[in-house]
Amino acid sequence: MAKAASKKKNAKKIEKLVIVESPAKAHTIEKFLGRGYTVKASVGHVRDLLRSRLSVDIEHDFRPTYRVPNEKRKVVKELKEAVGRAEEVYLATDPDREGEAIAWHVMEATGADPDRTKRVVFHEVTPGAIKEAFSHPRGLDENLINAQQARRILDRLVGYKVSPLLWKKVRNRTSAGRVQTVALRLIVEREREIEAFVPEEYWTIEAELAKASDRGEKERRTFRAKLLRIDGKRADLKTEAQAKELVSRLQQSVYRVQKVKEGTRQRKPSPPFTTSTMQQAASRHLGMTASRTMAVAQSLYEGINLGGERVGLITYMRTDSLNVSRVAQEEAREFILHNFGKEYLPEKPPHYKTRSKSAQEAHEAIRPTSVKRTPESVKEYLTPQQYRLYSLIWRQFVASQMKPAVYKTVSADILAGPEGAEKPPYLFRANGSLLIFPGFLKVYGEVLKESGEEDGSGLLPPLTVGELLDLIELFPEQHFTQPPPRYTDASLVKALESYGIGRPSTYAAIISTLIKREYVEREQKQLKPTKLGFVVNDLLIEHFPDLFNVEFTSEMEENLDKIAAGEKDWVQLLKEFYPPFAEALAKAEKEMKDVKPELEVTDETCPKCGAPLVVKYGRYGKFLACSRYPECDFTKPYLEKTGAKCPKCGGDIVVRRTRKGRVFYGCSNYPECDFTTWKKPIPLPCPNCGGLLVQWNKNTAKCLQCGATFPMSEIEKLMKEKREKEKSEQKSEKETVTV
Repeated sequence: MAKAASKKKNAKKIEKLVIVESPAKAHTIEKFLGRGYTVKASVGHVRDLLRSRLSVDIEHDFRPTYRVPNEKRKVVKELKEAVGRAEEVYLATDPDREGEAIAWHVMEATGADPDRTKRVVFHEVTPGAIKEAFSHPRGLDENLINAQQARRILDRLVGYKVSPLLWKKVRNRTSAGRVQTVALRLIVEREREIEAFVPEEYWTIEAELAKASDRGEKERRTFRAKLLRIDGKRADLKTEAQAKELVSRLQQSVYRVQKVKEGTRQRKPSPPFTTSTMQQAASRHLGMTASRTMAVAQSLYEGINLGGERVGLITYMRTDSLNVSRVAQEEAREFILHNFGKEYLPEKPPHYKTRSKSAQEAHEAIRPTSVKRTPESVKEYLTPQQYRLYSLIWRQFVASQMKPAVYKTVSADILAGPEGAEKPPYLFRANGSLLIFPGFLKVYGEVLKESGEEDGSGLLPPLTVGELLDLIELFPEQHFTQPPPRYTDASLVKALESYGIGRPSTYAAIISTLIKREYVEREQKQLKPTKLGFVVNDLLIEHFPDLFNVEFTSEMEENLDKIAAGEKDWVQLLKEFYPPFAEALAKAEKEMKDVKPELEVTDETCPKCGAPLVVKYGRYGKFLACSRYPECDFTKPYLEKTGAKCPKCGGDIVVRRTRKGRVFYGCSNYPECDFTTWKKPIPLPCPNCGGLLVQWNKNTAKCLQCGATFPMSEIEKLMKEKREKEKSEQKSEKETVTV
């Protein structure tokens, strides 16, 4: 005991102790601060509400009970010992509400003296930003802490009070969440819109035309025009018969130019990224989920070793602000001037105004910490995903500081009708454009072409009013109206932000939770509700209509913002929220019906006793078990069949998941057969060669054997015919058996 006391007494003093969240960030900034500073990491949160109980004293102003989790006790012990030896303590956690709350929890858990504890905030992990932050420390912001504390308590009240209802009425390991349930509601309601949608047929007609004066030329220049109006009314063709009848009339018509309009069009650059727009762009262009995007962005922010120099490559990635620092803009302008020329530089630095009411304008948009670090110059130090995301962020920022692209545009109205008609009944329109100044598009280079974006459709041939045109060919095309698309990570994040639901730090977690709880599954990047998702959503919306709706959740976010701004008391907010919530909860406990789904019986039998196998749910998802449990304890993994057959061995192709939950497809005979594909197999042989068809993208199916591609609409039509044929055959078999 005396030896331990002596060791503590002789422990070396720390001049300045800095506490951050991440070990990677600690390693980066320690080099910037130099001698006299010791940097340690809290490794995220150090205190939280107890997991075993509510931990909120509703009767005494919603007082929370915090504790250090078992897995954090060693970290906190080390931090507490370091704080005891420090002359000054700097809390340098992330620059948002959650970071402010973590700083407060660190101070409380370590017993740091408030008089010698200071808060420093920086939005980029660079020498200049760190030096500036430490030259202007401040105290903890009580309003930000209270806003985060109110959010945590609200989420705990909803989660711990409503989830047990679902355990009783639906199944174990289900949960409700204040924001996650509203996100689930959006996904479920969209799915029901899709299910209720009845496609309507319609037809369009395009005419390929050429100047009559060009007759006889070897390479005659043609262009296309689309039929817009018939007798002054919008062309509305519902059936193939209508389209064919009109085509026969148009083939006998005379085509003349009625009007030609020339002009220019500007295409302005988009603002630099916020959290939500970065997640949307990464989903669209890189195929990255929201959670993966944030993990990669975090590593770019915290610091990358660039051949001996460790530095953060991007600014803080949890932000809804479009602000850009003056220094960053000046550096970008210098880079643009030197690399692209004066003509690409706007006279004044552009200013982008955020549309989000709750945006924290003290923050910055996501940008590279230095535009001089081009993606190519740091590529060798980055993983492929880091490089791709950094390239996206770098290009978006540089482009945002450049001039708009300029297109030359031409539009021509063309009248068609019987020869000599005073008022030709058919109006066609042709449009053309040509990029004449690339502006911000210059920074994208080949990336723009790879993404499928057009530089312009090309100009029309020179046309004059009254000029006669020759009809080369008519192109009638059948279409069907489309249902609204399912949400993807990108479109759900966009919807949540537009409704004012959640914060930049919560978007990825919301989607991850919905998938983890098996309320939603990813299918070709689309978010599709499961049967369980429908059940949980319907129960919660029925019994808590005022809680789990967009308007209420958005209003609650506004109230949390008011707390952060010091305009509202956090205890008062909870007092306003709880009574109606408690009343709805008590009513739901009495009235909510038991909707535990019946066990799904499969066509497989137990190899031990011969009884049918049923689908059950465990900690790691679905599995198959004997229906005679507990008399028979046989279980096996659940394999979800796609209906398609393996091209290697003829076995069933089933749905599989990686350790991180990403869906892929493989042969059920694994490991004997190693066939896998990321693309969803289609239970229909290739019409061309009989090989395996997969859904290549939203609109196209592709054969993995012969490479032929088919419109998904055509494949879906063939699948429908196949199902109808199978039903008919089954019906005939039943009738034969009956006879």
